[in-house]
Order: sequence, then structure tokens, then C-alpha cells
Amino acid sequence: MTSSTSLSIVSYLAPNGFWFYQAVTAHLQQVLGIQVQLSESQFDPLDDPDLINDRIDLAFICGLPFIRRYQNVPTQFHPLVAPVMQSARYANRPVYFSDVIVHANSEIQSFDALYGKTFCYNNPGSNSGYNLPYYHLIQNGYSSIFFGSVWQSGSHQRSIQAVISGKADWAAIDSTVLEQELRTVPEFAHQLRVVESIGPYPMPPIIVAQRLGSTLIEHIQTALLNPSAALQQTMTQAGIQRYEPVTVKPYQELADAYEAVKAGYKPGL
Repeated sequence: MTSSTSLSIVSYLAPNGFWFYQAVTAHLQQVLGIQVQLSESQFDPLDDPDLINDRIDLAFICGLPFIRRYQNVPTQFHPLVAPVMQSARYANRPVYFSDVIVHANSEIQSFDALYGKTFCYNNPGSNSGYNLPYYHLIQNGYSSIFFGSVWQSGSHQRSIQAVISGKADWAAIDSTVLEQELRTVPEFAHQLRVVESIGPYPMPPIIVAQRLGSTLIEHIQTALLNPSAALQQTMTQAGIQRYEPVTVKPYQELADAYEAVKAGYKPGL
């Protein structure tokens, strides 16, 4: 099908979805008839030397670092597809939310009540965990002194644990990551509560290196849009209805939010 002998895929997304990315990788390998290697990056995508030096063929990535990289190097990666989740809240579109969580026993009942509380975020490059909460403050006229204290956990799952343990009063979590965590650890549903959902915003895409050429890229997209029975079963387990083709344009909204946050708030405020 292709002159390429292998493809490299990297995940920059939450570890609790890695099992699903493994299933996607296996599907691509079977359909394309070539070796497909998946790894989990330990870098922020914009600092990953493999990404910077164009050694990655495909990536599961947050929309914000994708669009920031695209703005700097528009010829390197393009978005290929993004998942459409099963839940009715996603309205049959490739979108997601930033769910603001507190402990189930917390007295906090609204976003306003988060004033002066401890905010925990996964990393400053995250759209759902960092960018969108700050953008929500700007959109709603909140002061930059809104936070009592702020600290970085390193991942969405650690932020969830911080809220459950009381180390943080609140965090903002990718809604699809939160849903997967609740499927994996059902008891968390009794320990967490969502007080605000920010969004919807365009779903984290699978991006593809343009140097692969249009023929191979088309084969990859076709394979993702037409899952095997095995992959479809895994998608169902992950709460995914289907993959849908996506373009660069919707992700510009994330870049605009990022620029507004950068201009309006200093990191850590």
C-alpha cells in the first residue's frame, strides 16, 4: 500500500487513554500492512525534540499545542481526524469540555464560590486544565487575584487525586479524561462533583506529518474512518462513537483564547 516501512505515533494525552491508542495503533498496522510504533512522550509537545526535529509521523495531541506549533511551522502537521464522543452532551460533534471539579463534600456550589480557593492544574500547556479556566476568568470579568493559590500537578489524573485528597479545592479536567477515569474507578463518582463545564471546544485531534504524502495520509484517514469490528468495540468501551475528519480552522479558537490569557494573566496568578 505504501513505500514506507514503518510509522511512529506519539501520545501527548492523558495516560488513562493509552490503552485505546494502542488499539488504534494495532488497527492501523493491520490495515496499512506496515509496522506502526506507539510511544508515550514524557515531554511537553512543544519541547519534544522528536516533534521539533520532525521525527514523529502521527500524534494524539491536545488542540492547543497543535495550533501553536501549526502557527510556527504550518507545513509540518495537519489535523487528520478527531473523535466524536457517544454522550449526548457532545451533540454528535468532535468537541469536548473543561469540567471544573470539586470534592463531592465541598461547600462550593458555583464557579463564583471558587474565589480564593486552591487551584490545581495539570500543566501550563494544557487547553482544558489551564488555558480554558484562565480564559473563563477573562470572559466573565474576574480579577487575576481570583485564586487563593495555584500549583501544578503534572497530569489530569494527579489533579483529580489532589481534589479527592483535599490538597486542592478545584481543578479543570478534560471531560473525556474525567469520564474515562470514572469508568475505570467508579467510586470517584461519589467523591467528585462538577460545578462548571467550560466549552464546548474542538476535540484533541490526531495530527499527521505532511511529509508522508497525500496517498499515505489518505489511507491512514480512511482506516480511521472505517474501524474494524475489534476497534469499534474498543471505541465503544472508550465512549467514542466515531472518528470525524477535522481541519485547522476550528483550532484557531484555542489560539485566540491562549493569546487572550497570555495578555490578560501571568502564569501562576
